[in-house]
Amino acid sequence: MTPPNPPAAPLRADCVGDSAGGLTFDVAARGTTGAPLLILRRRDTDGDETVGLPLAPAAEGVLRAALPSSVALPEGRWDAYAALSEGEPRRLVPGVTDLRSLAARVPGGLLGHVAVRIPYATRQGNLTVRSWLRAPHAETAELEPVPGGLTVRGRIYGTQPTPEAHAELRAGADQGRVRRLDLVTERADFAFTVPYDGLAPGDWSLWLRPAGASGPVVRLARLLDDVADKRPVLTWPRARVVTADGPVEAGPYYTGDNDLSLAVVPRES
Repeated sequence: MTPPNPPAAPLRADCVGDSAGGLTFDVAARGTTGAPLLILRRRDTDGDETVGLPLAPAAEGVLRAALPSSVALPEGRWDAYAALSEGEPRRLVPGVTDLRSLAARVPGGLLGHVAVRIPYATRQGNLTVRSWLRAPHAETAELEPVPGGLTVRGRIYGTQPTPEAHAELRAGADQGRVRRLDLVTERADFAFTVPYDGLAPGDWSLWLRPAGASGPVVRLARLLDDVADKRPVLTWPRARVVTADGPVEAGPYYTGDNDLSLAVVPRES
């Protein structure tokens, strides 16, 4: 009886980010035929949305593909594959990842949007790229707990705040429950304070209106670094306050999309 062929070794891709927001993929591969491609396939969509990047020789046994910041990558999660010859593309796994330049990145905002791409390992150990495309974008830089509330500081990209600019709190998916907050601005920088008193229990999302009520509404998020998922990395203790609904614990957190929200949880008095 002929023993079964051993499974093919996983294809590894080293990833390097640049200060402009682009990514380079180096795939360790030999024996390719045809025109090899690195394929990014968008997850959780109705159709088969893909982006193909040519793989070209970079060194002995290494093929390189580039995803420059000028190539649009719609917001979402993109699973990485390599098509090296005939047959089904093979899933890639992460090799060495160097994203140091992303942590020091300061976008100019001249294009009217901010594009962020962060490669990461999935729970199954595969390579996926998380992409954000925000136009305009409100980046949170500092969260400072203060007595009975939270002060948020950040910067707006892609537009300039007007004298009518303000922040908003929105209760969960209920767009009718909106609380307006005064905003202090200095050029593109902004700051505001959220008082916890008066917030009903639940999740509250934070937004910016850089042009006032008649302009766009912008979700606050922290995207400009090398951390794909902020939830387990950036945490804050909850403050204990008494509201009209009784005693609660309140504090900020980042969602799975790295958007900024507040949790208000009832507690026993």
